[in-house]
Amino acid sequence: MAYPFNGLGNLGGILQQWAIADALLPFLLVFTISYAVLQKSKILGDKAKNFNVVVALVLGLLFIVPHLTSTYPVGYDPVTVMNSSLPSISLVAVASIMLLLLLGIFGGSFAKAAMPFIGFAAMAFVVYIFGSSLNLWNGPYAVFNWWTPELTQLLIIVLIFGLVVYWITKEPGEGKGAGTNLLEGLGKLFKGGGE
Repeated sequence: MAYPFNGLGNLGGILQQWAIADALLPFLLVFTISYAVLQKSKILGDKAKNFNVVVALVLGLLFIVPHLTSTYPVGYDPVTVMNSSLPSISLVAVASIMLLLLLGIFGGSFAKAAMPFIGFAAMAFVVYIFGSSLNLWNGPYAVFNWWTPELTQLLIIVLIFGLVVYWITKEPGEGKGAGTNLLEGLGKLFKGGGE
């Protein structure tokens, strides 16, 4: 039995034919982010909504028009970089949220302490994803060519050994020292000042 609509493949072809993925979606994303930043930061003044719309519109058009006219230099087309990076960045965002959710359910107070590290790891993944989209490196071994499975095993062994030694040798009142202050400082950094 033949279906008149070929599902998502046909829909993807229609979106590609109408340049939705190459023009409209990147324009909307750049326009929305630019407008939100201008509104929130109030760079152009408190009552500059019309100016913010115009500036965001110009930035959005300046982002996509050279892509549509193929005037960006070869290998540096921000629309292509964005279209190849955002699916991976969305995956990192979903993984981070799921990790925080699981830590919140099972981790208790550890979840609050782990948030800065998860934020830092997510930022590192975003830099790596954009770098690979710009062809600065091709894979993890181009960036971490010194990282081997043996090094991973050694680091895990040293970490476990260090934790065991710490838990055995610590005094009953210790544990609220530099490590806690470091975690609080990282938390304030990622929260923008903290409470």
